[in-house]
Amino acid sequence: MKIKPGIREYLWMAVGAGVFLAGMLVVSHFKTDQTPAGQIALKAKRVEMVAKMRLDLASSSEAEKSAVMAVTDKDSLAFAGQARAAAAEVERGRNELVSAGGTQGEKDLLAQFSKEFAEFKRIDNELLSLAVKNTNIKAYNLAFGPAADAVKEMDNALSRIVEKSAVSPDAAKMALLAFGAQTSVLRIQALLAPHIAEESDKKMDQMEAQMSNEDRQAKKDLDTLSALPKLHSDPDLKTATAAYARFSDIRVRILALSRENTNVRSLAISLTQKRKVFFVCQDTLSALQQAIQTEPVPGAASGEVSNPRSLETDKPVVYK
Repeated sequence: MKIKPGIREYLWMAVGAGVFLAGMLVVSHFKTDQTPAGQIALKAKRVEMVAKMRLDLASSSEAEKSAVMAVTDKDSLAFAGQARAAAAEVERGRNELVSAGGTQGEKDLLAQFSKEFAEFKRIDNELLSLAVKNTNIKAYNLAFGPAADAVKEMDNALSRIVEKSAVSPDAAKMALLAFGAQTSVLRIQALLAPHIAEESDKKMDQMEAQMSNEDRQAKKDLDTLSALPKLHSDPDLKTATAAYARFSDIRVRILALSRENTNVRSLAISLTQKRKVFFVCQDTLSALQQAIQTEPVPGAASGEVSNPRSLETDKPVVYK
């Protein structure tokens, strides 16, 4: 009994035939003309393909660095998209070269580049995923914006308390407590920027421990002020207490963003791992380009071709 293939089987057969046909078209594109002149033209085409890959690789790296250095999520995402688009062009060129064949030495160099480029893409995925979050920049914006405003409001309110209580019998005690609270909150504020810039978790732990000590002292001074009969219902003390509570809430958000450290980590990866693999990839492509240029062509006096496109890495291709 014959079993008729179903719709799914027909679809898979069609897909397989399409893939096979596409492969044959690519191969035939590079193998149609076997004359010396045709082979030299093919060499020139392959040299041009490698040159474009080098340009695309440089464009991807430049866009990645722009994504890391951008100060807004919108710009970071735009540059990250350009970096990925340029890397996709490198991958497209690599696939075309694989289909184009070549000497065993060229195939070995292309296989070597394929491994290096896989590492390039792995690092890029990690790096760009971090860069677009901009947690350190967001932490800085909070520290020098809402947090600084809350500290200023608290400081002004406590200064008014000291000024209007100058003739009170408890003036010295009030001033000492007010100045103590002000000093503690300023010490906490001074530690925020170094915490945001810090890469070491251990050092961040130490700074947070200092902040916790100062926080306890500030709350103690404010509570002691509130217990004084003259200041029990004082509006300036309520303002100072509310401002410090707001500052404390913002500080929690700042420290959480700082702990993610996405800008610091992405910059470190860009300057170390990414920089190293970029130059390794470029060196391998340069060697491949030279190998293709010097590949002998049977029947031709000289098989060497000049580079049809100069490697102008200072003029990157921008992908949108």
